[in-house]
Amino acid sequence: METVITVFVIIAMIMLGVLLIHRLNGRHNERIAAFHYSDALAGVGRRSRKSQPASPPDHPSSPPHPQPRDGAAKDA
Repeated sequence: METVITVFVIIAMIMLGVLLIHRLNGRHNERIAAFHYSDALAGVGRRSRKSQPASPPDHPSSPPHPQPRDGAAKDA
């Protein structure tokens, strides 16, 4: 008799979990449908770009970085 009650309680808990997940998925789908074109998470994938002032013409741009020689790569 105890085994039957235990099995019944386990099955009832599984059914309750399935119902809860089903309802949560339905709410989630409603939110997606209501805000189809909005961002999922605000600010994800976007950076605020600060305008960088252009360097004055009287200051030359920084020199390029020297390229490593083939011999230096072999020694390392």
